[in-house]
Amino acid sequence: MSVFTQAELDYLASQRLGRLATVAPSGMPQNNPVGFAVDAAAGTIDIGGWNMAASQKFRNVRANGRVAFVVDDLVTVQPWVVRGLEIRGRAEALTDAEPPQPFMSGEIIRIHPERIFGWGIEPGREGMYRRDVG
Repeated sequence: MSVFTQAELDYLASQRLGRLATVAPSGMPQNNPVGFAVDAAAGTIDIGGWNMAASQKFRNVRANGRVAFVVDDLVTVQPWVVRGLEIRGRAEALTDAEPPQPFMSGEIIRIHPERIFGWGIEPGREGMYRRDVG
């Protein structure tokens, strides 16, 4: 069984930005907008960037690999229709990796989903759903 449903993969492929929440060693949370790429076969999400190893989020993941990643958008404002995914799990701070985009550095954060929350993604499914995948 795949980690992501086809509807989730289609939604993630339609989006370019998400928000990655990490926790610093001091316990202070941090939330950053990030670009991402999905590896459907592996069931992971890669977060890349320019000089990623120098970022606080990369250091946070090295110290504490627990993350939450949110991708959401507004379908319409009249009527108000939202959709999105929250992916919680563990992450690794990798060096010498293949970057998601050619202009990014060789350091990435790889997310291994454990729990997925979704809303407005699955056709005909009302409200929020959640499921464990890890």
